[in-house]
Amino acid sequence: MTLSLIGFALVLLIAFIGIPLGFTLLVVGVGGFAVVRGGLFDIDSLGAALAMAGQQILDLSTNYGLSVLPLFVLMGSFIHRAQLSEELYDATNAFLGHYKGGLAMATVGACAGFAAVSGSSLATAATMSKVAMPPMRRFRYADSLAAGTIAAGGTLGILIPPSVPMVIYGILTEVDIGKLFIAGIFPGLLLVALYFGAIAITVRLNPEMGPPGERISWPERWRALSKVWGVLILFILVLGGIYLGVFTPTEAASIGAAGAMVFALARGKLNIRALVDSLVDAGRTSAMIFVVGFGALVFSNFINLAGLPDAMVEFITSLDVSPIGVVLAICFIYVILGCVFDSLAMLLLTVPIFYPIVQPLGIDGVWFGIVVIIVVEIGLITPPIGMNVFMVKTVLKDVEIWTIFNGIWPFLAATIIGLAIVMVFPQIALFLPDLMLNLR
Repeated sequence: MTLSLIGFALVLLIAFIGIPLGFTLLVVGVGGFAVVRGGLFDIDSLGAALAMAGQQILDLSTNYGLSVLPLFVLMGSFIHRAQLSEELYDATNAFLGHYKGGLAMATVGACAGFAAVSGSSLATAATMSKVAMPPMRRFRYADSLAAGTIAAGGTLGILIPPSVPMVIYGILTEVDIGKLFIAGIFPGLLLVALYFGAIAITVRLNPEMGPPGERISWPERWRALSKVWGVLILFILVLGGIYLGVFTPTEAASIGAAGAMVFALARGKLNIRALVDSLVDAGRTSAMIFVVGFGALVFSNFINLAGLPDAMVEFITSLDVSPIGVVLAICFIYVILGCVFDSLAMLLLTVPIFYPIVQPLGIDGVWFGIVVIIVVEIGLITPPIGMNVFMVKTVLKDVEIWTIFNGIWPFLAATIIGLAIVMVFPQIALFLPDLMLNLR
């Protein structure tokens, strides 16, 4: 237990110095494994640690299930090149923009639509910062509400399928990725509704923060809606195929990436240079995720050998708490970690430790995955280091970081309420996967 805590402390210390997290986890994991085996300077122990690291890297890099990850990343890259985000925003704004806070609600709706084909919170936040902030400023929205809406709306990118963190969770726990995708639909829609409510309450308390925009005629609304057919087709094609068992998640990712490429070509947005840039961007993002994954698996092997999961199971058993109490304790730990790590790092680092704890308690792996994803969303907008907040700040250089955090609080409260609802009513997440199983 003590050695495991020292390992975590070293990871935090080295990461704060500025060393990339993946390499930090690799070094600490190999060193810790050697120490547990017999000593850092013992040749046999160090050799065993290096052999373990090599085997973990080989196993992960040749895992067929992981091929879904770069394909969904590539799909998101093509969608970004197709410049679909502006049409999504225009379509949602056409129906919601004339209400108080309507432009902010339109931003949340556009974030949800973009999330349905990108699978990345950071990409959603960065894209919508460029699209949604100018019109909200034009209608004199408070920077706090506007930037806070974009940062919070971006978190939907990891809950509404397809989702890269869901892929990571599914691979680490061997939970069906297709079921995870389907399970994220209703909780994602629930959070969209709660974010709408948070905006409505905010502008009701202070109407000057979100004045109404222009009312758009119905013919113009339908024209705006007709421009986003690509998102609807891709979403139905990918998730519908998985839901009906027509193809696997990996096949769905391939079809989604190919469909996104065709869509970008049809819009005249994908020349040879853009195609190469999309492939390079997807390769870089995937490589970054893989390196962190390699390090996290090596580090988790050290933690397992040191006995931390067993010690935590014994400690929790001695407390005689209910399974839901265990999940609440894990959620609290995730909120703390969210102040330091990004979403992928948290999942890769902690899921191999936490999942073996909840599995013997009879907790459904799909439901636990959705709960974890929602808690990770909270971490993405929690100070002092909310990755989505910093992404919005990077794009909107003239907005103070604390202005964004001030606009986050209503959405943070809404996310916590959504988490509580999903925990009290698990069928919100499990209804569609259970129905999917019956259909098959």
